[in-house]
Amino acid sequence: MKNIFVGNLDFAATEGSIRELFEPYGSVERVNLITDRDTGRSRGFAFVEMADAGEADRAITALNGADVNGRALNVNEARPKAEGGARPFRGGGGQRHSGGGSGSGGGGYRQRREPRW
Repeated sequence: MKNIFVGNLDFAATEGSIRELFEPYGSVERVNLITDRDTGRSRGFAFVEMADAGEADRAITALNGADVNGRALNVNEARPKAEGGARPFRGGGGQRHSGGGSGSGGGGYRQRREPRW
């Protein structure tokens, strides 16, 4: 089983149209078109699973850079997801430093006192 990344898709692409694009090269097990969770619109990329690695390699070679609806496709073997679901090349959240104040926005220097316990 080989997982293929398909990028730079036309936003009107459907799972069916992507399947039709890959089927001439072999048996397509699954197509997963990635959509925006808020709008439901395509995000312009998908993953295609093909059972036979040789067929998948032929599809990658034939379709990478192919013009489909005026867009040059980016087709290559999908890289495995980073452990823990972390996104590569992006920061991981971190803490916000608000200063813990009331949000009044500043002022001059004030000497801190030791707490009276």
